[in-house]
Amino acid sequence: MEKKRKKLHFSVKVLIGLGLGIVIGIILQPYADFASTFIQPFGTLYLNAVKMLIVPLVFCSLVMGACGLGDVKKFGRIGLKTMGIYLLTTFFAASIGVILGNLTDVGTGLDLKTDVAVEAVETPNFVETLTNIIPSNPIQAMANGDMLQIIVFALFVGAGIVIVGKKAEPVKGFIDGFSDIMYKITDIVMSFTPYAVFALITPVIASNGREVLLPLLSFVLVVYAGLVLHLILIYGMGIRFGVGMNPLEFMKKSWEAIIISFSTCSSSATLPATMQCGKRLGIPLPIRSFTLPLGATVNMDGGAIYQGVTAIFVANLFGVDLSLTEEILIIATAVLASVGTAGVAGASIIMVSVVLTSVGLPMEGVAIVAGVDKLIDMPRTSVNIIGDLMCSAIVARSEGELDAKKTMLEESV
Repeated sequence: MEKKRKKLHFSVKVLIGLGLGIVIGIILQPYADFASTFIQPFGTLYLNAVKMLIVPLVFCSLVMGACGLGDVKKFGRIGLKTMGIYLLTTFFAASIGVILGNLTDVGTGLDLKTDVAVEAVETPNFVETLTNIIPSNPIQAMANGDMLQIIVFALFVGAGIVIVGKKAEPVKGFIDGFSDIMYKITDIVMSFTPYAVFALITPVIASNGREVLLPLLSFVLVVYAGLVLHLILIYGMGIRFGVGMNPLEFMKKSWEAIIISFSTCSSSATLPATMQCGKRLGIPLPIRSFTLPLGATVNMDGGAIYQGVTAIFVANLFGVDLSLTEEILIIATAVLASVGTAGVAGASIIMVSVVLTSVGLPMEGVAIVAGVDKLIDMPRTSVNIIGDLMCSAIVARSEGELDAKKTMLEESV
């Protein structure tokens, strides 16, 4: 029971760090430069440490996850289930964003000006994305942090180890041992989370006062409403019927990852905590090692809601009438853009430019919403993390391997 108390105590410390960060941030609003200069660097150091872990952690987790599935047929079956759930929930998310934007007429009647210069980001088309998903140089992909390429290479390595069998045991043993090393380093880095949460939240609150928020309050509220609706309707039903668990109990066991994702605004940076919460939910290691790193890269439901609302907001702001066909194109592009969005802070603002470009909306809209992107990024990322854990739990249950009671007993020993 002693180990359980430590985990509870850690979660309380994270919440205290979050609360103090909000309070101190409000106090330091007149001195935002002080918060950015003397407090934020500690959060940056933490994020750098977490980013240091991401590539080796994702690679080792996926390789061992593929090996742990035991056979190639199961590997393919779980992969199809995982991607199917992620794409389906992202479609619902983008649809909610577009529908809410239309129902609320968000952006209509506002007069917002911006002097921020925004450069259009060149992004590969669908064919290029498809052909680039397999790395020609996996080492370079790791050095560049190209997560989709890393994931594909890791899955090939894991599948190869399963197919080769006994001769590949030394390679499997090495990666397994390296995984343990990375998990131990992760535990050390994660112990600094409460302090990092304080250091990351304080400058955000200090820098974003009423002057920035009020002109865009309607936009922010519509995005928040979309996130809440998606959480209650889509995730609530998925957790209740797909996982077979009380949604409140599910949230309680996922709380640590939710808080960390809210502070870091990064699905990838939250991955170590998400893996721990997956264990607490009773998701076996082979499945969570496969589904959660994949979700950190391809599951961006919060981003899809944000992109859908933003497209309608910008269209209304600039007086552009969108046809039904164009709105359907926005949903389709938002789904593909969200799947391709890197699991790092601020990546969705890049993908917004892709969605706007797809229907010819002014790129100036990116500069306008960029001012409040950070405020939306926090709850948006938390929604993504809940979706990752829900998908992983649904897949585990569909395979008859979800066992929360067994996991809790193991943790209490």
